[in-house]
Amino acid sequence: MKFTKYRKIWFSISFIAIAIGVFAMVSNRMNNGSVLNYGIDFTGGSVMEVQLTEGVTPEIEAVYQTIDAVFPGAVGQITITGDDTYVIQSKEMSDAQSTTVSEAITESFGTFELIRANTIGPKVGNSLKKDAAIALTVTLIAIVLYIAYAFRKVPKKVSPWKFGFAAIVALAHDIIITLGIFALLGLEVNAFFITALLTIMGFSVHDTIVVFDRIRENLKKQGRDDTFGDIADISLKQTMARSINTSVSTLFPLLALYIWGSPSISTFIFALIVGIFVGTYSSIFIASPVLTMWQESGRVR
Repeated sequence: MKFTKYRKIWFSISFIAIAIGVFAMVSNRMNNGSVLNYGIDFTGGSVMEVQLTEGVTPEIEAVYQTIDAVFPGAVGQITITGDDTYVIQSKEMSDAQSTTVSEAITESFGTFELIRANTIGPKVGNSLKKDAAIALTVTLIAIVLYIAYAFRKVPKKVSPWKFGFAAIVALAHDIIITLGIFALLGLEVNAFFITALLTIMGFSVHDTIVVFDRIRENLKKQGRDDTFGDIADISLKQTMARSINTSVSTLFPLLALYIWGSPSISTFIFALIVGIFVGTYSSIFIASPVLTMWQESGRVR
């Protein structure tokens, strides 16, 4: 199969996925004031984790109504984490408001154990948002520099910087699509999500480097009539089974954790599942075709 020959198809699929995600972000911005559903890590607020009396397991809606009755419009999200434990995220609560909420929970559901109670101010949330953006940017720059250095001895007058920037295009593709899916589904974006993005970037670039390394080795054997696209196709065929097997073997335990694991980490696991799937796609159908298109546009064989 000529992977690079059909790059317009692969690029079109990615363009549609990115366009849907961007549309979701714009829609969220217009309707909710924010492109993503930021958690309290980024917006500021309070979180309470309570464990009710054993055997008392009210529906989330019942807990929501109980708190909303004494603190209207404050609750952002309630998650059941198992063992009669509820994580309640809300607007920033004062000590008096926290006491009132605790009394309301006790009155409705009986005594409970307060496992943790944290409050993050809006300034801290904005600082975390900036730090997350810086972390992603620094990671991208470091990846470009590392790949350019690692491929500095690539033969046939192919610039090592092209390898680095082609990898960054694939990583940007993965990040934007993952963000778009979260925007489309309205899933919460928090510090764990940023951790997932960094993990996805590492997994994706590792897969891409394997393909690029094979391209470098095959360039040494390039025949007189072989184009760069031919070399890229051969390299993709040689590494595809390895890439797919690695991804599938990683996805199986992640799917198990998502289905049977704790709800408190379900969003984090979902981000990894999406990212690994999209990252595998980009390593095969985006990174190498982008590199080929760039290289052949300069008419270098």
